[in-house]
Amino acid sequence: MTESSQAPSPSLDRQTVTLTPNGPEISALGVGTWSWGDSLFWQYGQDYGAGDVQQAFEASLGAGITFFDTAEIYGLGKSEQLLGQFIQGTDRPVTVATKYFPLPWRFNAQSVADALTASLKRLQLPTVALYQVHWPFDFLMGQKVLMNALADEVNQGRIQSIGVSNYSASQMHKAHGYLAERGIPLAVNQVQYSLLHRKIESNGVLTAAQDLGITILAYSPLAQGLVTGKYTVDAGQPPTGARRIDPRFSSDNLRKIEPVITVLREMGQRHGKTPAQVALNWLIGQGNVVPIPGAKTASQAQQNAGALGWTLTPEEQGKIGQVTLAWL
Repeated sequence: MTESSQAPSPSLDRQTVTLTPNGPEISALGVGTWSWGDSLFWQYGQDYGAGDVQQAFEASLGAGITFFDTAEIYGLGKSEQLLGQFIQGTDRPVTVATKYFPLPWRFNAQSVADALTASLKRLQLPTVALYQVHWPFDFLMGQKVLMNALADEVNQGRIQSIGVSNYSASQMHKAHGYLAERGIPLAVNQVQYSLLHRKIESNGVLTAAQDLGITILAYSPLAQGLVTGKYTVDAGQPPTGARRIDPRFSSDNLRKIEPVITVLREMGQRHGKTPAQVALNWLIGQGNVVPIPGAKTASQAQQNAGALGWTLTPEEQGKIGQVTLAWL
């Protein structure tokens, strides 16, 4: 890997990452806001509400986490609206990423501009640090048209950097190539990545990202709570919402992951950290990975922030990697 293509990495204090050589700076840990305003998968409006997620927002900022990832489809726009309201109520710097969903009827460059306009209105912002393509769907608009439309928005100043989400290694290379023709780097690929979902290490995505200088935004970095140790066979505490019917939370699977939880607890005891903080720290330690765990409450936000400011030893990293090989 040449120096010019080397992937971004956290600064020495592991608090920030710069997207692309001259791109925006984000905190080395972000906040995913899928659950903000979403009552379909999550229980927004029942188990928690606007006041709770506002406290999560404020607690994150208080802990130095300033990067928030949202999308136009989260809560059908409600997530963006809430985030925009919270930003208006603080004088602290906040870095925002949102996403464009390539719906079938969005078949030209103008549809990209219109979607961005709507997102910026909900966010109450003139520009966002990162604008991502939510899924690699082509439909009637090919990737080249899409990337050129996004490049136009960079030139107009409404977005500062371009990202993709759920792209394969080959799809990343194509998007990177189209943007390179415009002199604009591809900043991120947002993909599912956790100790219980390590597929990007074996399918070429992580390697391609490192080679191209692309940051991985890791969504569901806590496997929707599975690696926190909260859900065990003995505890008998089922998850809420749609996770109740997720086979990953079955007794059989909870038994399967018991060795993982045991190691995370062991590492956590050494460092005075929780299993969740250890799991997030392991991801950060991969070098060009920024986890974006969700946070519905202030306590969840504060716990997530505890993943920063310390480092697992290479031996500890290796032991965690070994016990989770089945999820490669």
